[in-house]
Amino acid sequence: MDCAGRSLNLNKVAIMGVLNITPDSFSDGGLFLGVDEAVKHGELMAANGADIIDIGGESSRPGADPVSIAQELDRVLPVIERLSRVVDCPISIDTCKPEVMSAAINAGAGFINDINALQASGAMEMALQLDVPVCLMHMQGQPETMQIDPVYRNVTAEVKTFLGDRISACLEAGLKQDKLVIDPGFGFGKSVAHNLELLRNLSLFKDLGLPILAGLSRKSLIGKVLGKSTNQRLSASLALAVMAVQNGAAILRVHDVAETRDAIRMTEAVTMVHSCPGE
Repeated sequence: MDCAGRSLNLNKVAIMGVLNITPDSFSDGGLFLGVDEAVKHGELMAANGADIIDIGGESSRPGADPVSIAQELDRVLPVIERLSRVVDCPISIDTCKPEVMSAAINAGAGFINDINALQASGAMEMALQLDVPVCLMHMQGQPETMQIDPVYRNVTAEVKTFLGDRISACLEAGLKQDKLVIDPGFGFGKSVAHNLELLRNLSLFKDLGLPILAGLSRKSLIGKVLGKSTNQRLSASLALAVMAVQNGAAILRVHDVAETRDAIRMTEAVTMVHSCPGE
């Protein structure tokens, strides 16, 4: 997959490292507000095997307040500009605002990760103009309220129908199928039961014919099942990552790049027929 001149190889599971330039993201909020700290962490993720780095300037955690376009740009652009000069992997912009999409791509990003699936006014047109890969995610409601009693009759069927409709809308607008990725949106307007069901049924989303991105790293799902705080969720995150891959995920959005990469490479070594190092 071409990301504005940088290749994202989906012949193997791709690791997307999370880099939030926010004070209030649920896991790493406030850790990388300074440009130097953010760029250093991005370099570390690339060195640890990240295939793509996802930069966000607006938290989408449950209950998060929106930020202005100007504030989001102030947070992400200096990091994208500097990081794109020192890492070889593609950079993704995590935003639903067309103005931020445009500025980020012009600054050096090559992939759009949109939790709103290009539904914002002007977002579809901007994605068509920028001609870079786009991830379409499902979210019930908005971050401010999405976790207040989410309800579905059949979460898998409803999420799959939504994503199918968004794919159709993108293709009708002129976006290319080989530039689209889908994400069922774990934790975005879903209860624990909804998230578990979606993961069990993730392979059904392969019917839509696009690479699947799964973001389960450190999610509140783990805290609610195991009673673990955010910084105690590594082992459970790795277990969920392996299950996501076994059920069809092509891209994993994670905080712990090195550990996830090792877990997935071993999963691939077991499940794929090839010669292993040392044989």
